[in-house]
Amino acid sequence: METLLTLIRALIGVLGLLALCWWASEDRKRIDWKLVGSGLVLQWILAVLILKVPVFHDAVAGVSAFFSKLIGFSDEGAVMVFGSMPKDVPVFGMAWTVLSAIVFFSAFSAILYQLRILQVIVFGFAWLLSKTLRLSGAECLAAAANVFIGQTEAPLVVKPYLRKMTRSEINSLMTGGMATIAGGVLAIYMAALGAGDEAATIAFGKHLLTASILSAPAALIAAKIVAPQTESVNGQVAFPKEKEYEGVLDAATKGTSDGLKLALNVGAMLVAFTGLVALLNYVVGAWIGEWTGLNALVATWTEGKFEAFNFSFVIGVLSAPFAWLLGVPNADLLVVGQLLGERLVFNELFAYFHFAELRSSGVISDGKSVLILTYALCGFANIASIGIQVGGISALEPGQRANLLRYGFRSMVGGMVACYLTAIVASTVQSSIN
Repeated sequence: METLLTLIRALIGVLGLLALCWWASEDRKRIDWKLVGSGLVLQWILAVLILKVPVFHDAVAGVSAFFSKLIGFSDEGAVMVFGSMPKDVPVFGMAWTVLSAIVFFSAFSAILYQLRILQVIVFGFAWLLSKTLRLSGAECLAAAANVFIGQTEAPLVVKPYLRKMTRSEINSLMTGGMATIAGGVLAIYMAALGAGDEAATIAFGKHLLTASILSAPAALIAAKIVAPQTESVNGQVAFPKEKEYEGVLDAATKGTSDGLKLALNVGAMLVAFTGLVALLNYVVGAWIGEWTGLNALVATWTEGKFEAFNFSFVIGVLSAPFAWLLGVPNADLLVVGQLLGERLVFNELFAYFHFAELRSSGVISDGKSVLILTYALCGFANIASIGIQVGGISALEPGQRANLLRYGFRSMVGGMVACYLTAIVASTVQSSIN
């Protein structure tokens, strides 16, 4: 009976999210529902294979364990610079577990790209998407690249095709970037959620890797509902032959430099966004909550999960319906909604770190809520990413700027829906295992 109720709840969630994409669609009569159905079937098959079939599950778990080891190797590099200080002084925890990992993983990823190891993996996944969904080679290649290298680097993979990409393909490119995370930041979230426990770090890494894989077909589903393909396209999948680096050493040095920029950006964003949330919580709590007497009421009603009627509580209420669609237990709807809202308004980095904090403090302890959040937050779908994608892709191909602006908000909605579809599918499959 419980399994049946879980499946019904999942069906309601999937239909609700697809309805949101249908509402945002620019041409509802041209939606290819056969493609949507094929994409959903592919997503469920991949989820069952990865989470339930031992050979695939062990392979993903092995990759996660390898990433966990790499985090340890990045610590060795940090020791060279910081000595033992990060372990002894709490203020250096961020530099030790996060910022140093970003620099190391950026260099490592660049080396893998130069050795064409990443290209082989990306090409194989793109071929699977192309044959299953029968979409253009360029958008399938971009969707696959987004799984491993993220929204800022993936457009480089399809740079030779950008000029001739249709409006629907551009929307797919952007939506795919919104729905997945980069390989470099994967290590950050593994370390943050694992909280120093190796087994937990590997477990979260397995789910984060699975999330990125499952979100690729989900992103294409959402994109093709929002902007149906009406023009003929080339279905051939071909990886560009241009070299990004001059050699392995050049890849390592440029990757390190790029990683340093990203690490500084990450640290700055966490400082800024944490301060902004504190400011907004104070303003709303002091000016509205205190004056109306809602602060005490909210604290009592939520059993201390929210201290006052503040900004965090407001976005939790607004996002709670999405939390319900995802299958979150009723007791956690508001706090999960808060994190979903923080990812959308700020970014997934801030949301994941806040998630780790709430989990370690016991505010979020239900296993299903933890699992759903791990998947639902795994994407770049936020307001800032619209500007990042419009600026980055238009710099590669200025002629597509009009389409990029046209689909900026829609691609964010599509990316959000893709992450939520992945959370529903993965949590449903996982619950059927246990």
